Amino acid sequence: MEKNIILGTAGHIDHGKTSLVKALTGIDTDRLKEEKERGITIELGFASLDLPNGQHIGIVDMPGHEKFVKNMVAGSSGIDVVTMVIAADEGVMPQTREHMEICSLMGIKHGLIALTKTDMVDEDLLELALDDITDFIQGTFLEGKPIIPVSSVTRDGLDEFIKTLETICTSIPERKFSAIFRLPVDRVFSMKGFGTVITGTLTSGSINVGDDIMVYPKKIVSKVRGIQVHSSGVTVAGAGTRTAINFQGLDKESVSRGDVLSTPGTLIESYMVDAHFLYLSSNPKPAKTRTRIRFHSGTSEILGYMILLDSDELLPGDEACVQFRLESPVCCIKDDRYVIRSYSPVKTIGGGAILNPASQKHKLVDKAIIQGLENLLLDDPEQTILFFLSLKGYQGVSFSDLRVMTNIPDKKLAAGLQKMLAKQQVVQTDKEKQIYVIGAFFDEFKEKLLQKLEAYHAGNPLKEGMPTQELKSKFQYIDDAKFFNILFSKLSKENLIVLDKNIIKLSTHEVALEVDQHEVKEKINKIYQTSGLTPPFFRTVCQDLNLDKKTATDVLHMLIEENSIVKTKDDLYFDAAQIHILEQKLTTFLQEKHSITTPDFKDMTGVSRKYVIPLIEYFDSINLTIRVGDTRQLRRKT
Repeated sequence: MEKNIILGTAGHIDHGKTSLVKALTGIDTDRLKEEKERGITIELGFASLDLPNGQHIGIVDMPGHEKFVKNMVAGSSGIDVVTMVIAADEGVMPQTREHMEICSLMGIKHGLIALTKTDMVDEDLLELALDDITDFIQGTFLEGKPIIPVSSVTRDGLDEFIKTLETICTSIPERKFSAIFRLPVDRVFSMKGFGTVITGTLTSGSINVGDDIMVYPKKIVSKVRGIQVHSSGVTVAGAGTRTAINFQGLDKESVSRGDVLSTPGTLIESYMVDAHFLYLSSNPKPAKTRTRIRFHSGTSEILGYMILLDSDELLPGDEACVQFRLESPVCCIKDDRYVIRSYSPVKTIGGGAILNPASQKHKLVDKAIIQGLENLLLDDPEQTILFFLSLKGYQGVSFSDLRVMTNIPDKKLAAGLQKMLAKQQVVQTDKEKQIYVIGAFFDEFKEKLLQKLEAYHAGNPLKEGMPTQELKSKFQYIDDAKFFNILFSKLSKENLIVLDKNIIKLSTHEVALEVDQHEVKEKINKIYQTSGLTPPFFRTVCQDLNLDKKTATDVLHMLIEENSIVKTKDDLYFDAAQIHILEQKLTTFLQEKHSITTPDFKDMTGVSRKYVIPLIEYFDSINLTIRVGDTRQLRRKT
């Protein structure tokens, strides 16, 4: 399968980048009227070239003027090979150096140097220019790479350039792409008969005609109507290609450069990202924390601040883990490359790779966070997964979000999680949404829950157990019912708890009455048994037996849990056996008569209104009866 390769041109203004592309491809990438009038490239230009061996490459022509470096940064996203264009009559210039720094920061590793305008210099000047370039590329990714003298006017050297480019493109390894479809938008325009067209370099994944896509961070959804790769219509486009997509019913004004196309619900928007940052040695002074910056990622430029996590300043040439706090949301994936430019005057000061694409504010000098971020540089999948799970605690992280946060290929991520589940390093708390919680946190929370139960049993020794809802309320920061269900199930399997309907208790808990409490239980039970349907108020029972309220209440609750006593309302409790007999009489009456009035119910029970109303309302509360006007009827068939 043919590799998808993008070639980028970089270099100082007026060093012949656009002329070289035109000489190679026949395409003039300066398409704007202003570009024609001023004779400079302002916007990104695009072309394509077929090499002699049949390899098809896309070309991104980047502007060289210092005012348009942000457009150059946008174009550098997704480039495989760079041609550093240096004019023989001028040599290495300021933008040559800045473009070299940007290409290095963006992680570009392959390229060659085109020494242009050779028709304008003699042999001596050409030799001086070659020496200048050799010194310039020392210590850069272009050190030792081919330097090809060319003239776009006379076409001298073009064959050698193409031959060298072919050798480079054949030898470079194919890039490993994420499965997540992403296309940073670099152009948006309308075409008659096509509607809105969006172009960009497809940085990962693939897209098919008919797919739904989402424009991030605006979250606008549209359907792909047509796709072109290098000006040819296709039904599917893959990573590493220059791609144009037109959409059904998408308003041109709703999309702009800097947006990212992806599948709906895939990317994570964030105003904060953690990153590994190289502060360029060319900077004249140290960088302070909270430095105002311009954050370039993909094709976007966002203003924000750089927060140093473990120091107050960075010296030129230093590397560190930092956090960028941005004024607009960004949608990155771990390992994305980025460039930082100063706010004013605007100059490239550094860049690197994204470590945490969806971060939050950290405490100053949080050693655990700093160590965790530094460990991400080791490319250890297991440690990477555990780090991101540890940040989210009980909330856990979904498989979908882990794809973005870890940038681990789907199959490898799924296999890693299965292995970690087997070792109980992680726990899956939601199978449907595939949410994972770090095992250490789950165990820690398990201990907290057992301690709450133990404390409850100690304070309520006569109660069978703790209502599950009451236990959950002790952890109000967790509102995920599935989390508790998984936890209860795990604890039950480990024989640590017993769950009975809505009551939970430690498996070791047994209601243990002291001798005098046994006596109290018997006395209270006897009072309700002998009083039938005219029991005293519970407060009267306490007074008559000279009981302290807590002991009496604990024993009473035990009798209720044992179904010996039934609670109605107004401090009234009845013997359960008497209530059962009355329930049968009432049911038989209603089956025959279909309804009963309160006076009829009073006659049936032979008790005063003080007891009649609580009793009839009790039968309503257990859904035996329902009030219809002034009568009661059976709520259900019996």
